[in-house]
Amino acid sequence: MNSSTKLIGQIDTIIYENESFFIAVLSDKTKISGEYLEAPIDSLKGAAVTLEGEMVEHKKHGGTFKFTSLRVNQSELFFFLNRVVKGFTKKLTSELIEKFGEEGLIDVLDNDIQKLLDFKGVKEKKLERIQKSWKQFRSIRELGEFLAPFDVSPAMITLIASALKEVSNPAEKIKKNPYVLTNIKGIGFKRADEIAKKMGVGDLDENRLHSATAYLIRELCDMQGNSCISKFTLFERLDEELGMLNQQALYENTVLEMVHDGHLHLFGELLAPDIYFFAENFILEYIRKKCKQDFGEIKKDLNTFIKERETKAGFSLSDEQRKAVEILNEGSSILLLVGYAGTGKSTSARLILDLMEQKVGRNSIMCTALSGIASQRISETTGYQSQTIQSLIVRYEDKDEGMPYKVVLLDEASMVNSMLFFQLIKMVDDDAIFIIVGDDGQLPPIGAGNILSDMITLELAPMVKLTKLYRQNEKQAIALMAHEIRRGQVPDFYGEYDDFHFQEVNIANYYQLKNTLTKPELHDLREEHAGRILASIMHLVVAEIPISRKLLKDKQILKYLNNFQVITPMKGGPLGSENLNNVLQQYFNPSSKEQVKKGKYEYRVMDKVVHIKNENMPSNTPEGFKEGAEGFEKRIFNGMVGLVFKIDIDEEQVFVFYPNEELVVQYDFDQLKSHLSLSYALTIHKVQGMEYESIVIPITFSHFIMHNTKLLYTAITRAKGQCYLVGEGAAFESGCKKLDTTKRSTVLQALVQK
Repeated sequence: MNSSTKLIGQIDTIIYENESFFIAVLSDKTKISGEYLEAPIDSLKGAAVTLEGEMVEHKKHGGTFKFTSLRVNQSELFFFLNRVVKGFTKKLTSELIEKFGEEGLIDVLDNDIQKLLDFKGVKEKKLERIQKSWKQFRSIRELGEFLAPFDVSPAMITLIASALKEVSNPAEKIKKNPYVLTNIKGIGFKRADEIAKKMGVGDLDENRLHSATAYLIRELCDMQGNSCISKFTLFERLDEELGMLNQQALYENTVLEMVHDGHLHLFGELLAPDIYFFAENFILEYIRKKCKQDFGEIKKDLNTFIKERETKAGFSLSDEQRKAVEILNEGSSILLLVGYAGTGKSTSARLILDLMEQKVGRNSIMCTALSGIASQRISETTGYQSQTIQSLIVRYEDKDEGMPYKVVLLDEASMVNSMLFFQLIKMVDDDAIFIIVGDDGQLPPIGAGNILSDMITLELAPMVKLTKLYRQNEKQAIALMAHEIRRGQVPDFYGEYDDFHFQEVNIANYYQLKNTLTKPELHDLREEHAGRILASIMHLVVAEIPISRKLLKDKQILKYLNNFQVITPMKGGPLGSENLNNVLQQYFNPSSKEQVKKGKYEYRVMDKVVHIKNENMPSNTPEGFKEGAEGFEKRIFNGMVGLVFKIDIDEEQVFVFYPNEELVVQYDFDQLKSHLSLSYALTIHKVQGMEYESIVIPITFSHFIMHNTKLLYTAITRAKGQCYLVGEGAAFESGCKKLDTTKRSTVLQALVQK
């Protein structure tokens, strides 16, 4: 069919969904595809529909009716209330339409929703839910009507509506300044600019110039890890982004206006978001002040103290470890303790804290780290109390006196970006000793700044570098492998070891085939090869399942979450975290009575999940949840890993237990796609600071763009017990030789070097 055709049928199965696009099968087996904005895609299952479009040949699914419009064959209001707006049943919807009529019911829902309390089954709590959901639904419809003339796709309207759901009148906000769309993840300046121009915004509009400048600085800083950039780098990018040439004077004026408004800080030829300049300037002043403080000598007879601890622990300190203890014993208020994997950082930290206890007492010592697992680990290895940085911030940020601790030890400092470091130290007592422990061989932090690396390079504080590698026996290779990779050397990864295993899955005659096959043939070959690597990974997974199930049966949730982890460089592709999660779920949690499909994943009771957005969420303690006590709002942070333990289909809510934080967190179904992900497989960036009994890493040339020494070093040092690499030996060798040379531009460097 080449001309537009009408098709009537009932949607039986939805076989693919991505944002507002979906592919489905009708009850007569006809396949259909297209975009639908009016409601969640899964609400269409079972609905009778009328479609307009044409028959096309789909590469994967064959003959498919590609529709340009979809209309539900029943009262639209009945359909949306029953399937989209939360709180309505078929019975209640029918009663309301019969009582008020369709137009009358819309008026009631808009202006007099209290009338619904007269109907059986509608109580105050349910009414609140209906009202909130109705407002969101109306907002999307109105937003769609406003944006449709500007060629905004249904998928983008859904994205915008979701991002602006807390705004009372999003259409009015966009009309006033369409560049607010630039702040929505997934849109960017270019797309917002297209919409703005269709709305009549001129090239030299102030909002356009300010928005492009703010967007590019955010991209060059947040996305690339810089906390400042060259003014001229910005101007070059503005030329590209705005489609202008040689407008330096115009850009200068824009920058000066934004500096005056407090959005940017200009120092010399460098520009920084004001918040980053303030944070890193504060950090520098803090470190300099700590370097001048003298805490006073702690132990007169330090040698006796060290000998007692060595005898008790059954080991002898290296000269480097001893030096770290001596620096603090002599009265230093700050120490930077740096060491690669296996060099005894935790042992040194324990001895240092034992020394500190002699002067301040155990309860005045606090350890902290970014991730819950890292926080727990430092507590276990040192014996001292520990909390995550975020927990300390939430607990003490509103207290004028800050934290009450006299010694604060920050572990895994390489993970901590400028803003988080700043938020932590501004709460540390002025007279407290601050100990920073880290490994600069790992990946730099997510977000702007590179505090640990800058402190080392600029030699800002007393520092001890641990270099001696500790191994229990010659068959333990993880730490040794990590050190050789860090230096850009290829380790003997084919050797027989107790803790490191490389399982090779290669493509025979690959280089010969690469020169003879067409691009599509080569793509198919690599897809087939990825399937073989995946099959090998699943053999390892099968061996882990009995251990995992026993941990769950014994309710050892934390051990279960930290026992076994697949980690991979990328999200996409057959060996990316998204596909691996769907495959691994079928092994670890193949079925559940309660489950809900949202986005790429189906969430089931007993699924491993990770929170992916910093946000305040409805929370409770495990005890409070069991007793039905009233909950509270709690900041839940990106990277927290937990277990789904309850799905309430009627209330459309999912409950996740986070054992590290001892929290139960509640998610609405419509939050799952944006706030939660399965975590059977995680990216290497996501597991920084984590540690697992066993890890499995796929190694393939398909991930070549991500491979470098820091990424591989970070990956294999996540293993506490066993590390398995599965894939192409040549890809691993190539990654080991690719030294990470990424440099970040930071305010800290600029201030010290000026």
